[in-house]
Amino acid sequence: VADDITRSRAELRELINGFRVTQTLYVLVTSGVADLLAGGPRTAEDLAASIGAHGRALYRLLRALAGLGVLQEDEGHRFELTPLGDGLRTEAPGSLAAWAAYEGSPVNWLTWGNLSESIRTGETGYRLLFDVDAWTYRASHPEEQEAFDRAMVSLTAGASQAVVNAYDFSRFRSVVDIGGGHGGFLGAVLTHSPSVTGVLFDQPHVVAGARDVLREFGVDDRCRVEGGSFFDSIPAEGDAYVLKSVIHDWDDLEAGRILGVCRRCMPAGAVMILIERVLAPPNEGVDDKLSDLNMLVNPGGMERSAEEFEALLRAAGFRLVSITPTESQYKVIEAAPI
Repeated sequence: VADDITRSRAELRELINGFRVTQTLYVLVTSGVADLLAGGPRTAEDLAASIGAHGRALYRLLRALAGLGVLQEDEGHRFELTPLGDGLRTEAPGSLAAWAAYEGSPVNWLTWGNLSESIRTGETGYRLLFDVDAWTYRASHPEEQEAFDRAMVSLTAGASQAVVNAYDFSRFRSVVDIGGGHGGFLGAVLTHSPSVTGVLFDQPHVVAGARDVLREFGVDDRCRVEGGSFFDSIPAEGDAYVLKSVIHDWDDLEAGRILGVCRRCMPAGAVMILIERVLAPPNEGVDDKLSDLNMLVNPGGMERSAEEFEALLRAAGFRLVSITPTESQYKVIEAAPI
């Protein structure tokens, strides 16, 4: 029994100390050390001279990261990236560097630091700290918006490939990506389905940076970019309408408004596709349930169960057709107008 308690407390201590891991990864990325190590093993003193840091303090950080398996320390006290840590290089395939930089950032740290008040009041951390919603705050702090956009792009690449591998978009003539950001997901769809054309729709200041992304995918000649608000209207000429990681940003009232606008503007026979996390049954799926808390703390939305999605869609005039799993955290929820 004593051994069981000891093991249990050690596991619990790891959970309690999770914030320390986030910050060590944040510093590794934002200091530039992860990218510097792309060239091969280096000592802490050498790296410290390159970034203007305290040599001994940096060594203490790097050896902790080696303990986490992100770095490897050799007998000469040189450090190199492990295959795990390689994903923190900016240029690594499927890099999570921007996500680490966002998760450990001071503003995100502050909003999560107000979790107890969010639980007590139901208000987001942004409302509690800054008296505005997350979107308004970022609009007035361009550096925060840029960091958020980079983080979203960082998460989108791998998940997009998993979605297009699992769901057949080639059966559509035209896919309209609503709230599609800079076009990373739509670019993946059009690359995977060469016969499909696309429309990228988001706020004007967001889609302003989309052409370069679509050009990198080689699909800009098959995609129209349009600015606007999904609270007002959406393009009306598609036969598949995608909302990827949009509905979870909003509570039921606002999510219903978005879906209602889509229902009103979609042509007859068109399909609605939500790409979202779907909450697992009780005692399962901790990643999605922590994401749900992130929705509470940051934008004020929520992750939903299959039953909650079905009810939300029905209230907006849709029937749930199918939920397709992917090899990512996302599922593809297909719905049709009633």
